[in-house]
Amino acid sequence: MKNIISSLRLTLIFCVFFGIFYVGVLWIFARIAAPGHGNASVVTSQNRIVGVENVGQRFSDDIYFWGRPSCAGNGHDAANSGGSNKGATNPEYIEEVKIRIEAFLHAHPYLQKEEVPAEMVTASGSGLDPHITPACAFAQIQRVAAARGISKEAVRVIVDSQIEKPLLGLFGPEKINVLKLNIALQEATLKK
Repeated sequence: MKNIISSLRLTLIFCVFFGIFYVGVLWIFARIAAPGHGNASVVTSQNRIVGVENVGQRFSDDIYFWGRPSCAGNGHDAANSGGSNKGATNPEYIEEVKIRIEAFLHAHPYLQKEEVPAEMVTASGSGLDPHITPACAFAQIQRVAAARGISKEAVRVIVDSQIEKPLLGLFGPEKINVLKLNIALQEATLKK
């Protein structure tokens, strides 16, 4: 009986410590040190919240740059985050990638099959990746420019302005947030 009471006390202490104190310390740290003070980094356009910076969105119209495909529920649904868990030799996965390649080539007839960026036909591990590489954006410039009726050079300037450099110039690749790129493109088009 003595062991049971000691075990219950220890359980109660750990519940209070890890359930309240530890979470409270993390929350305070996030409020002080984290970007956005621990809140989601929202993206606004024309004084409206249009998305969250670190969660990808599905764009399928030709006037927009497209992000990576997602295996998360209905598109980029953060409630169903996750990859497909299909290996590179899985026949279903290979067929999905082939279908994505054909769809990408259909929308970008000026590209050859070997020019299709791999990340445009493979989903990220979370299925919510908001970024693409500059090479993926460059592959889409001609389509977006034609759909918007503006020059490729003008679109290229917008793409170049949205490239995020590696952290401290060392860590990670160059990348472009697709939502921010599309907002910059939309705002530049509206100004003309």
